[in-house]
Amino acid sequence: MTTKKNYGFSTNSIHRGEEPDFSEGSSGEVTVPIHLSSTFARREVDKPTGGYEYSRTLNPTRKALEEKLASLENAKYGLAFSSGLAAQSTLLLSLLKSGDHVVAFDDLYGGAKRLFNNVFSRFDIKTSYVNLVKTDSLISNIKNNTKLIWLESPTNPLLKLCDIAAVSKIAHENNILVVVDNTFLSPYFQNPLELGADIVIHSSTKYLAGHSDVVSGSIMLSDETLYEKIKYNQNAIGAIASPFDSYLVLRGIKTLSVRMEKHQENAIHIANYLEKHPKVKRVSYPGLNSHPQHLLAKHQAKGYGGMITFELNGDIQTARQFLENLKLISVAESLGGVESLIEQPAVMTHSSLTQSAREKIGITDTLIRFSVGIEDVDDLIDDLQQSFNKVNS
Repeated sequence: MTTKKNYGFSTNSIHRGEEPDFSEGSSGEVTVPIHLSSTFARREVDKPTGGYEYSRTLNPTRKALEEKLASLENAKYGLAFSSGLAAQSTLLLSLLKSGDHVVAFDDLYGGAKRLFNNVFSRFDIKTSYVNLVKTDSLISNIKNNTKLIWLESPTNPLLKLCDIAAVSKIAHENNILVVVDNTFLSPYFQNPLELGADIVIHSSTKYLAGHSDVVSGSIMLSDETLYEKIKYNQNAIGAIASPFDSYLVLRGIKTLSVRMEKHQENAIHIANYLEKHPKVKRVSYPGLNSHPQHLLAKHQAKGYGGMITFELNGDIQTARQFLENLKLISVAESLGGVESLIEQPAVMTHSSLTQSAREKIGITDTLIRFSVGIEDVDDLIDDLQQSFNKVNS
């Protein structure tokens, strides 16, 4: 493959970072090898061979992944980490100092809130959680020491959206950086950098890798100065993706486009089924006309993804009964794998939040988060229905 820049998404997903090497002594492999060496020998003391000296600093397998990651978000730079939270932590340590302030979407992944509330708060970094569905609400929450706007769109787990372009415009007018966690839609359906964001972050564990067999995180951006800061701390802190994990994410990304299409196809069918079910109080899926931000979803993204949340009639025991009677769909945390995963945020992914904090943003005891897999959709609907039949509500 040449260094041409304008290949399509699927082509880049397969080839970028893994171009065959036909130089003398190379084997021309079409898949990048897993380079397990922790260190690299050099002939000349002051000249690392090929730029490699120690795998924490740079590793050939991770380098291939980082190039591919950058191509997915149409970014200049990509960085790979040992987990999504490792990526978040390194990013925050690179951009913030004591006394700084962050404005974050009020509905965020529970682990991100735990990081802001229980870790970075100890260093006098304060976070304001704001419902950014209405962009105007951002303005009144910006302070003189606000350095960062932290977004998820759609959010986890309520699938609320914000206007990324409008938020970015306000942020940049105030010299504030915008970070978007793009895990839920993946780069196939949404590219926040093109909407004005400065940095994109992913839990690569989810859709990028796609097979529930690796934990990894990633950062993509195009600003060289910011990249050098984060790259320095990637090495200094050391929460890097291992060569084997990098290989697994590389392999997963090759089928990202076809997987995302199937995730979405199944999700649309299931969302329509759930919306008509008498035991379901409400359904949230950006692809439904009933979603309050459906038009925004159509405008700023190329698709709606594979995540659905729905609320059951009944109480916390109703939700538990429903989940525990499922046979094909696995009750498990995480998301974005080829297999369908379902969970109850109030007692699983968002249990670290107090009940009052959950209720304030709309995470009820009967809220269910469903990561729709790529199985035969009729089998998934049959499993949901047989479980509904056993629920007393």
